[in-house]
Amino acid sequence: MSVLVLALAVSAAFCLGTGFVLQQNAAQQAPLSDFLSPRLLLDLMRVPRWLGGIGLMVAGMILSAVALSQGEISLVEPLVATNLLFALALSRWQTKQPLGRQGWAGLVLLAGGVTTFIVAGRPRAGDAVTDPVRHWVIIGAMVGAALVLTTYAKKSRMIIGPLLLALAAGLLYGVQDALTRVSGQRLTMGGWTEFITGWQPYVVLVLGVTGLVLVQSAFETAPLRMSLPALTAAQPLAGIACGVGFLGDRLRTDTGALAWEAAGLAAIVLGIVLLGLHPAMPRGLGEVEREKDLQPG
Repeated sequence: MSVLVLALAVSAAFCLGTGFVLQQNAAQQAPLSDFLSPRLLLDLMRVPRWLGGIGLMVAGMILSAVALSQGEISLVEPLVATNLLFALALSRWQTKQPLGRQGWAGLVLLAGGVTTFIVAGRPRAGDAVTDPVRHWVIIGAMVGAALVLTTYAKKSRMIIGPLLLALAAGLLYGVQDALTRVSGQRLTMGGWTEFITGWQPYVVLVLGVTGLVLVQSAFETAPLRMSLPALTAAQPLAGIACGVGFLGDRLRTDTGALAWEAAGLAAIVLGIVLLGLHPAMPRGLGEVEREKDLQPG
């Protein structure tokens, strides 16, 4: 594993994790009437803290894109998933909550899972799949699943809506990362002409804006511990699926390696859930409103 790729991916995780917390701090003050509406972004643009969070997120995406241009998506995505560690660190500083057994367990599982998956799988580059049907089947499955999740989220709103929105955004961001890598390869190999004549950069932009609306709606209506774990878990899984599915990433496939890779991914997801459910994670407007409704008088 390249030290440069490691440094870029961890730096991206830091920017994304801290950016997500700042965004949620601001989004929880937005009116609930903006739920799943582009107006939400227009309202949040007036909030300096949200703009700072977006700036950090953009920086994280740029660093992630550079990391993807230097390494396999199956390597970069698990490293970027550690953004939850930085989100928890900032949230813990804001709330003064101790890390406790749950926090330490989540930290060990997430870090250990990333290490196990990378060591067992040994992600390496291979020949990208040229069959466009395979590209569209995988991308269509991810986008279709995100659409279904969003549809159900509209119906459930405060119940499990934020969780479904975060899952949908994670799937879209995973596809976005894969297409970002393809766009970078087109730019490197063919220059700007090859880059701007491809469909990938424009789909990346659409996925990014759509994912942003979904994420901010989830942050607006639920505690960060309900939405961020789903987002953080879904994105690397979708990215790895795209990497192996059509970008040509190669993982070890012997029985022992597959078992350790599966264990590593399971540990990553469990660690993300434990960290995301930590009391240090800030609450959203939806939870605050529910608590007010339960108070007497």
